[in-house]
Amino acid sequence: MKTVVYWSPFLTHVATISAVIESAKSLKKYSKKYDPVIIDACGEFESYSKTLLENKIKTINLTSFKYFRFLPKNGFFKSRFSYILIFLFSFIPLYKFIKKKNPDYFICHLITSLPMLLAKLFNFHSKFILRISGLPKFNFFRKFYWRTCGNVFFKITSPTNATINHLQLIKIFDEKKILLLRDPIINIRKIEKLKKQRIDPYFENNQFFVAIGRLTKQKNFKFLISSFQKLTVSQPNLKLAIIGDGEEMQNLKKLVQTKNLENNIFLLGHLQNVFSYLSRAKLFILSSLWEDPGWVLLEAAASNTLILSSDCQNGPSEIIDNNNAGQLYKVDNEQDFINKFNQIMSLDKIQIDSKKLFAKKKSYLFTKFQHFKNLEEIIST
Repeated sequence: MKTVVYWSPFLTHVATISAVIESAKSLKKYSKKYDPVIIDACGEFESYSKTLLENKIKTINLTSFKYFRFLPKNGFFKSRFSYILIFLFSFIPLYKFIKKKNPDYFICHLITSLPMLLAKLFNFHSKFILRISGLPKFNFFRKFYWRTCGNVFFKITSPTNATINHLQLIKIFDEKKILLLRDPIINIRKIEKLKKQRIDPYFENNQFFVAIGRLTKQKNFKFLISSFQKLTVSQPNLKLAIIGDGEEMQNLKKLVQTKNLENNIFLLGHLQNVFSYLSRAKLFILSSLWEDPGWVLLEAAASNTLILSSDCQNGPSEIIDNNNAGQLYKVDNEQDFINKFNQIMSLDKIQIDSKKLFAKKKSYLFTKFQHFKNLEEIIST
């Protein structure tokens, strides 16, 4: 049995963590050839221990002292400081683990600089795989670092063709090593079950639109709220539910109040089940400044919900596919958002059903089984 190790230290519960766990679950479910192992660098996976235990996925604690709860997590500088601490505290324990266990494959998701450096310095026998989710931002140091150490990777994977094309253009890695690997996002059986759960009676009895995501700059909810206000001038009964939590919560609440939109826009916070809202919404709106590929887009598609999305880099245009699976508008462009919103709302039932069907077929490319088939093909070459 071949050991596949996942390295993905994190500070907040980003989508990458679900991708790591679901990927490990896919190996466990669909093959007896692989033994997936998740490294817990500082206690970050402790809250997922029940899920991992139920699915018989091993975790390796790098240190006996789980310092995750003490790390600063919010804000650019505080988070960077925490990442540096994880790098430093994990250096020797991770070296010892790889040296002793000699895993067959080592998949690097987050804080990739550490395993990259170790592989460069110590020439391990393990095959290292770099997982790139999102368009990488390159400063001089990062480009130099990746050029210097990037040749240690057996393969480099990304969930979108757009990011692959970008990586090939900047010529940091051998382009033959760069491959498409879609995330295991969609679980059709689970979605169908969750769709049936009840939602707030207010939304049960009113038509509404929905936006979902962490309340951060990336998701661009300030833009969405301001644009939605323009729509309510001529359509005062429009309702928008924003699902998610994050550092922008208080600022967004103030913005809603300032624009007198308390009867139009509702900040619902984090919800365990978004599919019950998605399946009942008239339209799902994605306002992000960047995505790769945009998990919630695929969840909306699998929920049979009509989609209006910004054309941000790097995933939405690939999913929406020339507006066959929904409608794109120019990112951060208020007038184009309003025009495209009115345009998609004017479609007839046949046109709407066609877009929904096309989107749902797209979402099926991101199931756990499809991910397993792609990953097995990559690691067996």
